[in-house]
Amino acid sequence: MLVITTVAGAILLRAWWERPLELPAEGLVLQVEPGDSLSRLSRRLVRLGALEHQQLLNVMGRLLGADSRIRRGEYRLSSGMTPGALLALLQSGNTIRYLVTLPEGIRLADALALIQASDGIDSILSGPDDARLRELVAPATSTEGYFLPETYQYERGDSDLKILSEAHRLMTDALTDAWQHRQSDLPYSEPYQVLIMASIIEKETGLARERPAIGGVFVRRLERGMRLQTDPTVIYGLGDNFQGNLQRKHLNDSDNAYNSYRHHGLPPGPIALPGRAALVAAVNPAPGDALYFVARGDGSHEFSATLKEHEDAVRRFQLSRRTNYRSTPESQ
Repeated sequence: MLVITTVAGAILLRAWWERPLELPAEGLVLQVEPGDSLSRLSRRLVRLGALEHQQLLNVMGRLLGADSRIRRGEYRLSSGMTPGALLALLQSGNTIRYLVTLPEGIRLADALALIQASDGIDSILSGPDDARLRELVAPATSTEGYFLPETYQYERGDSDLKILSEAHRLMTDALTDAWQHRQSDLPYSEPYQVLIMASIIEKETGLARERPAIGGVFVRRLERGMRLQTDPTVIYGLGDNFQGNLQRKHLNDSDNAYNSYRHHGLPPGPIALPGRAALVAAVNPAPGDALYFVARGDGSHEFSATLKEHEDAVRRFQLSRRTNYRSTPESQ
């Protein structure tokens, strides 16, 4: 009689183990918080109407050692899932993943705001100058630029710091690789200067094919002791004071440390988050003799070797479209 009862119990247990949970057709999302036990999760599933016989799930979890291996996160329970598949899923860490994309050329402040506005993010950073970010980029004095713009995966409950820590790690690797594969005799004394130059290139053009040419112009200007005279540096230095219209007084402001119309050399820090292609362009600028460029109006630029050629290009492409147009760089 005992044998019959045992066999019958085993058959019933197996039938329960292999019977799908009572899940809606669209499935169910189950959030596992740190410290959640299988017993707590099974009670939650019973309340949701998805599970019968919670004690059976608890017993099987203990027998299989699953109770101690449950991983936190947000899980999608699909229609047709069995108790066995549920236990396997909760131990797998195969949680729902979200994506956040940091565009190339974005400022760190805007990148952080984008991350913090993403679904499920735990926002723990106070801003781009948060001490934890400063610690990440030390000894650099500015946190700007040191985070690679990419698409990042995260789980619900991950922090903004976790995502930016990964972005910093990837940027460090990308910058190291760029430095190791740089052309000889470039006017950089350290990788940080490559990061600065790459950020300027990134802000000056959105066309991949133009990045090396833009890099070539700025490298040659540095080598000749010419000021870079690039608007994006001035705009970055103005910060919140920039209202969308760059004026002559802004270009004449020598108190703006990022004003490349007034100061020689590179600005004191990056002005944006440059992508991998901009880093490559900074260390492998295109050869040539161009020292100037002007926007054509279609997203591309006209490059010139002499001031006269440049002024002709300005008249051709810009003066007919708006007055007081200022090209980049100017004549110095």
